[in-house]
Amino acid sequence: MPSPRFAPLVDVALIGLSLLDAWVHLGTGGWLGAVCAAAAALALALRRRLPLLTLLLTLPAVLVADAKFAALAALYSFASSTRRRVLLALCVLALVAGAVASWPWPSPPHVDFWSAAGLASAGHKLVAATATVFLGQLVQARRDLSLRLAEISEARDHERLLLAQTVLAKERAQLAREMHDVVSHQVSLIAVRAGALQIGAGDPQVKEAASMVRRLSVQTLEELRHMVGVLRASGSRPTELTPQPSLADLQRLVNSSGIDAELRADLPDGLPAPVQRAVYRTIQEALTNVRKHAPGARATVRIRQESGAVQATVTNTAPTRPALPLPSASHGLVGLRQRAELLGGTVAAGPTADGGYEIRLRLPAKGATGDGRQPCDT
Repeated sequence: MPSPRFAPLVDVALIGLSLLDAWVHLGTGGWLGAVCAAAAALALALRRRLPLLTLLLTLPAVLVADAKFAALAALYSFASSTRRRVLLALCVLALVAGAVASWPWPSPPHVDFWSAAGLASAGHKLVAATATVFLGQLVQARRDLSLRLAEISEARDHERLLLAQTVLAKERAQLAREMHDVVSHQVSLIAVRAGALQIGAGDPQVKEAASMVRRLSVQTLEELRHMVGVLRASGSRPTELTPQPSLADLQRLVNSSGIDAELRADLPDGLPAPVQRAVYRTIQEALTNVRKHAPGARATVRIRQESGAVQATVTNTAPTRPALPLPSASHGLVGLRQRAELLGGTVAAGPTADGGYEIRLRLPAKGATGDGRQPCDT
């Protein structure tokens, strides 16, 4: 089975061999035989679109000029494309009969078809035609088998995908239950206790701190509930996450961070949303780290654009109080680096000379990536 790009070359080769066969038998049927043989050779150009008609056009050349190559090629094409076995058998008999009864037309000599030579010639032609049919049927079976194997492979891939989606859905549902039963419950308790502390405390600073804790707890609960809804969707349909933050929310983030922080931003409008989210999440993580690991420290947030890149730096001074032991998976900086790499940027972090710490983010202003992807917010 030649590939489609080589099919025209194969057709040209078959037509050329058929013309050569006609030239070899040029003197067999006179001018009529030459015309029939040439017509049979040229008819092979139709063998892919009209195989039965092509076979019928080649039979006169077998009968008149004894030129059988074109007829065998047409028979092969018809056998490889049809499933009508009875019609195929009739075509074989017609080709063999024409080959056995071929004569110099219109004055055929007397031929004894029942002689040993006649029977041997008929048997030889029958074997050639039958082998051609078997070859065509074999090619057809191979083509059908290839299509069937492709369908089976596609079905297996689809089955594996469904299985993976089922497993993922179960894991997402389990994670949603855990988040709802454990995390949401604990955050709800924090919000309730903070509200009670806000009402019962007499110190204004304590009231303000309790109010901030309660407000952050409520905001966290809202995000957790929406995330639980996303997880319970189980991949059945795309579910939008909560509205993602932008650079316009930075001042509110700094004010509600619970630390002494200063924001210095000089950025143009129109930055891509992925870049804005990456800057926001980096500053959010940096301020969280300051609050956890450097109690009493002051933080400075600087954001600017230069040379086609956005640069964000969060620097904190040395802590003035010992840090409380809080649980940490140490995944924050890893996630920030991955997000920055997806946008074609970098994240660097390290201690400063005065005992503080600094996180530096650099991103292309257009947020282009090497493979055209953009990071997803989770």
